[in-house]
Amino acid sequence: MNLKETKKQLRKQVIKKREKLSELDWMEKSQKICQNLQNYSLFQQAKTILAYLAFRQEPDLTSLFSTKNNWGFPRCVKKSLIWHSWQPNDPLIPGKYGILEPSPNAPILTPENVDLILVPAVACDYNGYRLGYGGGFYDRLLNSPQWNSIPTVGIIFEFALLSQLPCEPWDQKLKAICTENKILSIYT
Repeated sequence: MNLKETKKQLRKQVIKKREKLSELDWMEKSQKICQNLQNYSLFQQAKTILAYLAFRQEPDLTSLFSTKNNWGFPRCVKKSLIWHSWQPNDPLIPGKYGILEPSPNAPILTPENVDLILVPAVACDYNGYRLGYGGGFYDRLLNSPQWNSIPTVGIIFEFALLSQLPCEPWDQKLKAICTENKILSIYT
């Protein structure tokens, strides 16, 4: 089995497990992740945080969005993520993949204004690598020089924290991984 097939198979297994969570389990685990993030020094120090809106039973970070921070969410434009500023009453609209996004008219956030990126993932490993959905949006973002110095935290449920993931040369390590049980700092 080649690397691409291995990743595809892993992705399918973890998503299937995530989809089997009851709504109550999903909500409780998501809330614990939010509590762990709120106690994390990088989160506490950050003024502007890039995040995501939960899709396909990803950990839900909604309870964080009423905090004092400035928030940014992505819009998928061609093969890139464009980050827009968002406030709790701003509208969100379904984007290219059915994921809610800010309006294209919302102010754009540039890397120099961002302190932390909360990165969605299907799975992560103890080395700090993540497995995404296969579109490469975050790989491209995290490999661009203007974005790759901003601290990143992968957000997953504990069962999606694996011992090792197959890696490609362009894969970037996350600074930390947050689950409902812990925050794992990655030392590079």
